[in-house]
Amino acid sequence: MTATVLRRGVLSVRVEHRTLTLVAAMAVVIAGLALLGLCYGATWSSPAKVFAALSGSGGGTGVVIREWRLPRVLAGLVFGAALGVAGALFQNITRNPMGSPDIIGLDAGAYTGALVAITVLAGTSAQLTVISVVGGALAAAAVYLLSLGGGLSGLRLVVIGIAVNAILTAVNSWIVLRAELEVAIAAVGWNAGSLNGVDWADLHIPFAVIAVLLVLLATRAPALHQAALGTAVAVTTGVRLERLRFQLVLIGVGCTATVTAVAGPIAFIALAAPQIGRRLARAPGVPLLPAALTGAVLLQGADLVAQLMLAPVSLPVGVVSTAIGGCYLIWLLTKEVRRT
Repeated sequence: MTATVLRRGVLSVRVEHRTLTLVAAMAVVIAGLALLGLCYGATWSSPAKVFAALSGSGGGTGVVIREWRLPRVLAGLVFGAALGVAGALFQNITRNPMGSPDIIGLDAGAYTGALVAITVLAGTSAQLTVISVVGGALAAAAVYLLSLGGGLSGLRLVVIGIAVNAILTAVNSWIVLRAELEVAIAAVGWNAGSLNGVDWADLHIPFAVIAVLLVLLATRAPALHQAALGTAVAVTTGVRLERLRFQLVLIGVGCTATVTAVAGPIAFIALAAPQIGRRLARAPGVPLLPAALTGAVLLQGADLVAQLMLAPVSLPVGVVSTAIGGCYLIWLLTKEVRRT
């Protein structure tokens, strides 16, 4: 398979030509979904009105598009890409298609942190982001440390992650039951994972955090590529595997927890996007860019379906992503059983 090497300064990335074609196709799909998301609402706005609103005109309709619909669309695309990248990182680390943040307990840990911020502290955007990241990091540390006994393996890490996820889910239910009624109702609704009501004020910090994490990931991309070729190749080329895995876990936890802090735990995007992207790109390992683009398409598409299903009432996007992800999980498990 032919490839192109992209270089800028000391950084270089090798991209397969099929991946470039996939990126172009995904960009067109993302642009179409974004336009549809900006057009659809309580009243339909034509593409001409959308472009006029984005240029700064359009009157009252322009304000609706810029202040209400645009933040939601951008949140769907950016958060979907972040979840896709997080899923790809953990599936690369575990070398298991089941190794995604929502399966191995990181979403539940981030949700625990968010519940603490809501029930104990003021629940501001900064508190939610920071404490969600801390909760996800503690869950990841627990899974990692428990997986070390008897030798670290992808299957062992996934199984222990499922157990930790069950424990944290029980803890989260206990926190909600102990909270005041209004707080409990808000927490339960938020647990479904939703982009309803997202505005610009909710997105400044999360977008900045995700951007920093993706830049850090770009600097580790060459080492990740070497690690994907095998432990022996990575070690002989000077890659410090334990340090790399630790850095990748922190980046993956940061992406997952940041999304959870704003939108709640959105299930199955991180599980399905990397594998769908890998199959579309026909690439070895779990490539990050196809995973990110697929995640953006899946989350934005799921959010549009959530808005259309019970219009004018908008479902939480987590309900739709769970339904889609459940079908995908059944297919994946069936495929794995047949292969073994």
